[in-house]
Amino acid sequence: MPKRRARSTIPVFRPEAAERRFWETHDTSPFVDWRQARVAVFPNLKPSTETISLRVPSALLAELKALANRRDVPYQSPLKVFLAERVAHETTAVNARPHRAVQRRGRSSRSRSGR
Repeated sequence: MPKRRARSTIPVFRPEAAERRFWETHDTSPFVDWRQARVAVFPNLKPSTETISLRVPSALLAELKALANRRDVPYQSPLKVFLAERVAHETTAVNARPHRAVQRRGRSSRSRSGR
């Protein structure tokens, strides 16, 4: 049976930035026995948000408000969902594309085909 190593004590950090730098450069295995870890659930934790100002065409805003009204929710809610879906779509589409070689300047597909 393998011997258990003695766990190192976690240093005390003054500013949070010092702790962040420490954990960015150190492995946790000497400090934590991950076999004893439990899943943590934070049901009241809300994601951080930022207020932004966004200019949209009046007609688009009116359509968005009508959609939200049909669902009986504030118009910002479907807007956030639509944005999140589109960002996820674009992110997966960009990551799925094969990388193409960069074309040289001044040479388009037309000039190579002799047209």
